[in-house]
Amino acid sequence: MAAAAATRPYDVLLVEDDLADAMLIQDALAERGTRNLTQVSDGVEALEYLRDPNNERPDLIVLDLNMPRMNGREFLAVVKEDADLRTIPVVVLTTSAAPDDVAGAYQHHANAYVTKPVNLEDFEAAVRSIDAFYLDIAVKPPKE
Repeated sequence: MAAAAATRPYDVLLVEDDLADAMLIQDALAERGTRNLTQVSDGVEALEYLRDPNNERPDLIVLDLNMPRMNGREFLAVVKEDADLRTIPVVVLTTSAAPDDVAGAYQHHANAYVTKPVNLEDFEAAVRSIDAFYLDIAVKPPKE
């Protein structure tokens, strides 16, 4: 499976307003192989990116919950109601372990919910695990 990762770049949309976390995620993904990472800072920017016909449809969206303008919950609700976007896997990667946040994400059809570890090594390992599952193991819907 590692050979497939080297021959086909995967497109990841990172919706994260914390630049330090965004850089850690980018570094962890780069260690795993060829990834085209686009980072936006809130749900409004993410929807603009996704709806722009000049942009490549991402293979995976990694989503923080707590952001300005349009938070992750609101973004997730819009994406999963949109017939053109709903099949893109969305992994929530956030600091909150609150049961209401977890339940709310799954009620809006998040594909997974991961709490950001505080430890740097654990954080990077979590990102690499998300990447490995969704981009190397899981069968993705075709890009349209």
